[in-house]
Amino acid sequence: MKIQSVLLLAGLGMMGNALADAPRNPISVHVLNTQTGKPSSGVKVDLEQQQSGKWVTLASKITDKDGRIGAFYPEGNTFSAGQYRVTFHTGDYFQQQHQSTFFPDVPVNFQVSNTQEHYHIPLLLSQYGFSTYRGS
Repeated sequence: MKIQSVLLLAGLGMMGNALADAPRNPISVHVLNTQTGKPSSGVKVDLEQQQSGKWVTLASKITDKDGRIGAFYPEGNTFSAGQYRVTFHTGDYFQQQHQSTFFPDVPVNFQVSNTQEHYHIPLLLSQYGFSTYRGS
C-alpha cells in the first residue's frame, strides 16, 4: 500500500511538472467592477491585431463568472510581436446591470515586443471611470 501511494504521488508530481512546462496562452484579461468590488461576468471583449495598417479581429469572448478570459489568444495561431487591442464592451455589461455608463466601450491598445512573455490586461471598471495596467 505504501509503495502504491509513493508511486501515485510521484506520478502526480511528474504530471504537475508537465503541466507547468506546457505553453501558457499569451494573452488574458480580467474585469473588476470597482463599484461593487466584484468580478464583471458577461463582458464581451474583442482581441484585435494591427496588420498592414488595419485592425483584424483575432477573437471575441465573454468574461466568465470570475470576470476573466484566461486563454484569449486563438489556439493554433503563431503569437507575433506588434500592436494589439482589446476592446471591452462595457455599455452592454452595464445595460445588463440596468445601469447607465459614460464609456460604452473601453479600447486598450498595447505593444507586444517579446512573444515569450505573458500579457495580462486587467480593467478596473465603474459606470463613469476605468483604469487599466499591465498585469501578470
